[in-house]
Amino acid sequence: MDNVGDLMNNNKLSNRLQLVLEQIPQGSIVADIGSDHALLPVAAVASGRAPSAVAGEVNPGPFEAARRGVAEAGLGKVIAVRRGDGLEVLEPGEADCITIAGMGGALIASILDRGLSLGKLEGVKTLALQPNVGEDILRRWLLNHGWVLTAEHILEEDGKIYEILKAVREQAAEGITNEQLYRDLQLAGGMVCDHELLLEMGPWLLQAPNAAFFAKWQGEIAKLQGILTSLSRSDQAPAEERRHQISAQINRIVEVLACLPKDKL
Repeated sequence: MDNVGDLMNNNKLSNRLQLVLEQIPQGSIVADIGSDHALLPVAAVASGRAPSAVAGEVNPGPFEAARRGVAEAGLGKVIAVRRGDGLEVLEPGEADCITIAGMGGALIASILDRGLSLGKLEGVKTLALQPNVGEDILRRWLLNHGWVLTAEHILEEDGKIYEILKAVREQAAEGITNEQLYRDLQLAGGMVCDHELLLEMGPWLLQAPNAAFFAKWQGEIAKLQGILTSLSRSDQAPAEERRHQISAQINRIVEVLACLPKDKL
């Protein structure tokens, strides 16, 4: 491909998608689910990270956009653009890395669930996932289905905060197990993050928090305080119980943030 340089310049990825791209192991056959304009598989192949890819889209508009994107890149022979729901676009064993970006964590988990039941995860070694919300749901799915998080990233772009999770199968996770990953983590300030907190906030992110991490959780505190204000207008027993739950949740997050290092922010 003589035009790789021009191609990469013309299809510059957002910082978010660039970070997803970097989670793809060199030489992977990639399946990008919900590919939209196929920017990610085009970048993966054009950069030499992946020899070939599949771009999957269920909706007609994005599917046509993906077809155009691949055709304009001149990569129609090595990127297959397919229309279908989730992992239905794949044959078992066809891809060894699956990327899913820009959906809610619950939806990504349901796509993986259905793909698992259809045998579509056969041969898949790596998952590179970028949920917009519900990251804890996705961590729980990975934990319950024999996948180990090997990396987590968080960044802010265009006023939004994104998390990116990379996971491999338990038997392929060198030097780390889920038992170790979700073992109680004692923070410098003395607080202990238990299994549930690690699932909620991210075991790797808690060990290396950045400005985006603090911004995310300060935003969550603000949302919870808004809910608390709304609940304070009701004197019914269920509302009182919910107020206690929300207050405890806020206090827990505040305590975690207070115990984390901020010297590198």
